Amino acid sequence: MFEHKIINDINDYFVELNSRKDKGIYFYRVNGYNDIIKSFIDKYYDSARLFGVVIQGKIQNPTKENLNYYEEIMGLDFQVSKNFIISSLRKWLPRLNDYQRNNLAFAIYDVLDLMGKQGKNEDILKNVYIKFMCWLYYKFERIVSHIGDNKIPKILYEGDISIYELKMLGILADSGCDVVLLQYNGDENYLKLDSKSIVSLKLDIPNMNPFPKDFCIEKIQKERADKVNIQRLYGEKSDILNCTNAWIDGDGLEDFKKSIHNRGNDPSLFYNCFCRINGVEDKLTYINNLYKFYVEIKNSKRQAVIVNKEILKPSMEEINSINRKSYKDKEQMLSDLSNNIKYSYNIELQKLMKKAFIDILLEESNDLSLNRLTNKAVYLLCWLKRYLSQLFHNWKMPNISCFIYMGGCKDVNEALFLRFLARLPVDVLILNPNLNVKCCLEADNIYEINYQNSMEIDMFPQESSDIRVGTAAYYAEKELDEIMYQDSGMYRNKQYHSAVSVTLRTMYEEIAILWNQELKYRPNFNIIGSVVSVPVIFSKISGIKDGDISKYWSDVKSLVTDDTFVITDVPFINPTDENPIKAFVTEFFKSKKLLKEKIKNHKCYQYGFLREDVQNHILDKLQLLIERKTIKGTFENGTEYSIIATALNIKNDIVRMIQSFDFTKKNPKIIYINTTEKGISIEDSI
Repeated sequence: MFEHKIINDINDYFVELNSRKDKGIYFYRVNGYNDIIKSFIDKYYDSARLFGVVIQGKIQNPTKENLNYYEEIMGLDFQVSKNFIISSLRKWLPRLNDYQRNNLAFAIYDVLDLMGKQGKNEDILKNVYIKFMCWLYYKFERIVSHIGDNKIPKILYEGDISIYELKMLGILADSGCDVVLLQYNGDENYLKLDSKSIVSLKLDIPNMNPFPKDFCIEKIQKERADKVNIQRLYGEKSDILNCTNAWIDGDGLEDFKKSIHNRGNDPSLFYNCFCRINGVEDKLTYINNLYKFYVEIKNSKRQAVIVNKEILKPSMEEINSINRKSYKDKEQMLSDLSNNIKYSYNIELQKLMKKAFIDILLEESNDLSLNRLTNKAVYLLCWLKRYLSQLFHNWKMPNISCFIYMGGCKDVNEALFLRFLARLPVDVLILNPNLNVKCCLEADNIYEINYQNSMEIDMFPQESSDIRVGTAAYYAEKELDEIMYQDSGMYRNKQYHSAVSVTLRTMYEEIAILWNQELKYRPNFNIIGSVVSVPVIFSKISGIKDGDISKYWSDVKSLVTDDTFVITDVPFINPTDENPIKAFVTEFFKSKKLLKEKIKNHKCYQYGFLREDVQNHILDKLQLLIERKTIKGTFENGTEYSIIATALNIKNDIVRMIQSFDFTKKNPKIIYINTTEKGISIEDSI
């Protein structure tokens, strides 16, 4: 029989018998996991699958039919003797040679003999013997006939082993088989069966962790099947590979300008770069350097695409041009959609694009539903078709085109597209000069250059007329401006374009004190991000304090400042006043939302002369007034339409006050005087 030997290295398992120093077998149990174990299990699984037995779960007990067949062939005789077992194996497993038969018989005899010495009666021994014989015939017959061969049979068992399974694997190991036990729950159960580790040895290598919860042989099998399916996706692969950034010096634009032939000379590689430059090195020369860079790219006859601010979303026409179907899994989807990639002028490039398309989407597929992954795939195909001719016109190795994106990626689809392009013969350059705007692209293979200076630039300079360069004094003033007006309590004119009102509850006497103050000095003035909290007075004074009429009118007169609009004739707005908006208000409000763009584009819209941010401010507050139902009857009797008609027909004097309003300085004011018994109209309330 074979001796159980100690391994020096886990890969000793794969050494053939004649090359093993001691010509023994290995029987180890594996209780932990790391990258070395993962690699070993993958390799050992292959060996056991091709030249051995893989046991998932338990070795099934012999069925009634199995036992009947055994009894029919072998009868019911039984003896714990080597000669009896040898004779039985000759009849039961006739393919064994004498060497194999003797090894197996001696191993079975040793197990039964030990059980007898431990007090097991003959009936128990007979039942165990028949169980072993059935297992040998139905489970292990294909490997026992290779016992003693130079290529040692392998057994892989996963899970918590039972006592008779362990004895069976011990018999096979003694006969000449290598065995590995995968124990996902640790060693506790095993040591109850073999406390002194006589049958098998525990594998100990550095940095072992518990097995992942989802690890099992079935998962290995699925990964293998998936790998085969994925290989089918690619079809015939290109012989060309990318060499991205490995050749660069890290000089930014200078690397992009480097001649294709000076980047590398391996004919099986194309040499491209993938780089993002954040900020600017020198504000005075930045734009001019970009223009010179672009001219050099053009003069070198390289294909170039420049995109500013955003990669426009695919149009419906572009999306409809992609041939697609319903899919049951990602492999089917990728296989079908990749057929949209066609470039008959250069089949090698077509193979490259198809491989990059499949690779990048497989990377994305882990946490995405099939529907979302399909949408991403369609976006990639639309953008590829859009830029294909510009990037790859008359392409041949080792040409490298150039894709320049000014402004940085705004969403994950843009980032995915640039990562896709970086796997093709394309230099991908992302310019993000404004450090207040973050590019969302993340990639392990991107080279990043960071500068301290920030600059707001919308367009990449492609013509000399695009170049607008500031002087040193201009940029110095801009920097001083940023220092002075950021979190300092000082504000530029019209620095902010968004505001929310905070109504102050005041005493009567406080109105005169606060009335003419700049907003920044009022209580609860605040700026969060780009939104100003504007503290406003909204008070109704009923009656005359202390009955002093002359003092009352004197106080009112003191509140009339240059930016105050006084209403003395009420109602200020009559329902019968001319209002060109009124006839169209039902067109401007759907599903409780203002259709702001429709309002702005309407022929009767009266605020088009205002700055865009002022128009948006008015429309936002109109929406808010409706949502809050401040005016009685809103969403009950059509009052919301009266609100819209009134708010979009304010008199020009008041509109101009709103136009000139700076959210950090003094605000416009209205005094509404109604000292009669007339009721206030709903239009005035609005």
